[in-house]
Amino acid sequence: MTISNLHTVVPTPTPGPPETDETPSPECLDEVVCQWVWKLSDSVWFAEGSYWILIKPLRIILILLLAMSARWLVHRTIRRLVRTTSDAGVPTMLRPLRERIPTATAEPGEFVPERRRQRAEAIGSVLRSISTAFIYGIAVLMLLKEFSFELAPLLASAGIAGVALGFGAQSLVKDLLAGLFMLLEDQYGVGDNVDLGEATGVVEAVGLRVTTVRDGRGVLWYIRNGEIVRVGNKSQGWALVVVDLPIGFAGTEEAMAVLRTAAASVAVDPELEQSIVEPPEVLGIEQVTVEGTVIRTVVKTTAEGQFAVGRELRRRLAEALENSGITARIAAGRLYPGLPNRSESETGQGGAT
Repeated sequence: MTISNLHTVVPTPTPGPPETDETPSPECLDEVVCQWVWKLSDSVWFAEGSYWILIKPLRIILILLLAMSARWLVHRTIRRLVRTTSDAGVPTMLRPLRERIPTATAEPGEFVPERRRQRAEAIGSVLRSISTAFIYGIAVLMLLKEFSFELAPLLASAGIAGVALGFGAQSLVKDLLAGLFMLLEDQYGVGDNVDLGEATGVVEAVGLRVTTVRDGRGVLWYIRNGEIVRVGNKSQGWALVVVDLPIGFAGTEEAMAVLRTAAASVAVDPELEQSIVEPPEVLGIEQVTVEGTVIRTVVKTTAEGQFAVGRELRRRLAEALENSGITARIAAGRLYPGLPNRSESETGQGGAT
């Protein structure tokens, strides 16, 4: 046996395909989502890109859904508040003063003023706009953060732009703030008779920036809310009608008795009694002039009925003076200053010499 026969010929194995042992990076495997995707798909690139493929889009969609849901809930709450405020069933303590007066209307529970409705809608519109800007602003910042934007320089730039806008449009900001506080404080509303300084008349529209007033001649005034320094409202609560009548040098007691009777007839008028808060009162002598004395009569009325009651009161007082003969004596005294009046003839006192 030769030595060559002692060696066994071993066939050389054929090289096969190399085994792949790729796995996601350790940082990826530390995340739960990466491990879950790696177990399901057995794909390295899909597992390592799961953060951008799955998590990022889901976060963006979740932010948008939360923002829209929050906006819808806030707007729904504001609309319900506006609708409740405009409703006539608001508790008495929350109603304007003129609606709390028992004689203001025959059925105060069914009285829904236009001013309160417009005021509530204007405030609701402002609140909805502010809430929308606030919610979507936060959502945009969160989305920018998801896209790896640096928010610090952006917020600093926005602050500088806000300051510049505030200085450049300070008159506009002043008008808007004045209009907002005017609505919140209910200084005046649609249908009110107001005195705004340069313009006096009836309010036709109330906005955040401009108030529209139509005066007695029909001129329509547009007044910026920031320029309104004072407001005289003749339509809130109650009104006081003041009537001053000259009686010359006639007897004051006689004239006051005549005026009291005429004023009392106004209080019992069925067409005017609902507009009268307190009965008319003849206060007495208000002035003493070279032409005689002036007697003042006052009556407290509702804001809506002050003009009708005032006109009727003046008419009846004037007619009462004329029917009693006092008006004729006033005219005669002006034509003939030395002519004695009835009281002087009866008492034996002469006129002026």
